[in-house]
Amino acid sequence: MKLKRIFWPLFLFFLVLFLLWAFKWGRHYPWNQKQEYRTGYFGVTYSIKMAEELGIDWQEAYLAALDELGVRNIRLPLYWDQIEPHQNEFDFSKYDWILDEGAKRNAEFVINVGYRLPRWPECHAPGWAVGKDELEREAETLEMITAVVDRYKDRGEVEYWQVENEPFLNVFGVCPESDLEFLQQEIDLVNRLDSRPILVSASGELSTWRREAKVGDVFGTTLYRVVWGPWTGYIRYPLPAAFYRLKADLADIPQAKRVISELQAEPWVPAGSLKDLSDAEAKKSFDIKQFKANAQFAINVDFQKAYLWGVEWWYQKKVAGQSQYWDFAKTLFR
Repeated sequence: MKLKRIFWPLFLFFLVLFLLWAFKWGRHYPWNQKQEYRTGYFGVTYSIKMAEELGIDWQEAYLAALDELGVRNIRLPLYWDQIEPHQNEFDFSKYDWILDEGAKRNAEFVINVGYRLPRWPECHAPGWAVGKDELEREAETLEMITAVVDRYKDRGEVEYWQVENEPFLNVFGVCPESDLEFLQQEIDLVNRLDSRPILVSASGELSTWRREAKVGDVFGTTLYRVVWGPWTGYIRYPLPAAFYRLKADLADIPQAKRVISELQAEPWVPAGSLKDLSDAEAKKSFDIKQFKANAQFAINVDFQKAYLWGVEWWYQKKVAGQSQYWDFAKTLFR
C-alpha cells in the first residue's frame, strides 16, 4: 500500500518534467556546442524533387552544395516517376549529371532505390504503375531496381545502395503496407547485381530497428529533435544522444555499420508545403540555434556519418537573402 501511495505522486512528477522538457526546457538542446567531430562526418540528402518544389534551379543548388559548402557525402534518391515516366522508357539524364559532377569532386554517394523514397508522399511510383495490382507493381519495381543498379554499378563513387526508405513506417506517407518478404526480394536482387553494402533505414523513435538491422548491411536512422502532431502541436524529443547508441546496441548493430540517414535541418511542415511555410511558423520547429543544436546532437550520437536533411531549403533561404543557414552549413563540411 505504501508503494502505491508513492507511485502516483512520482509518476505525476516525472510526467510534469517530461512535459516541461518537451514544450519548454528542451529548446536548442544540447546547450554545450563545441562542434568537434571527425572530417567527413556530415553529408546531405539531395532531392531534385524538393529543389523543384521550392522553386529553385536544382542544378544550380546542387553545384553550390558541392562547391560553396564542400559537400562530399550525398544520399541521392532516384525517384521512380522521374527515371521511368513511361513504362519501359528510362531517362537517367538528370542523375547521370549529378553523379558526373560529384565524381569530378571526389564525392561519394548512397543511391536510394525502390518504391518508397524520401520526401512526401514517400512513395513515388509513376502514374502508369499506380493502378496495377500488387504482384504486377512488385514485378515492375524489381525491373526498375535492376535498371538502376545496372546503370550505376560500375561507378566508383557509389558507396552504398539504400533499398527503400523507412520501409516499415506505415504510419507516415501515402504508400502500400510494408512487406518484409518483398523487401527481402529487393535486397536479394541488389546483392545479385552488385557486391556493395546495402543500407536499410528506420524511424529513430517509431521502430526498434531490429527488422531493418537484420536485412541490411548498414543501418540508417532518422533523427528529428522537434516534431509536430495534431494532438500535441510542436514537441521536443526528451531523449539523450546515448538513447540512440543504446538502441543500436540492443539491436546488435556494429558501431561501424551505423549512420544517421536523415538529420533534421529544416522546419517541420504541419500542413501545406515547405515553400509556403511562413518564417514565423518555420521558427517554431527550426531556426539557426536549432540547426546548431541538432548538429551537435548528431555529433554526440557519434554514428559513422550524418546526412543532413534540408540543403535545398538552405539554398532557397540564401537566394531570398537569409543566408544564416547556408553560412553555418559551410562550417560543417570540412
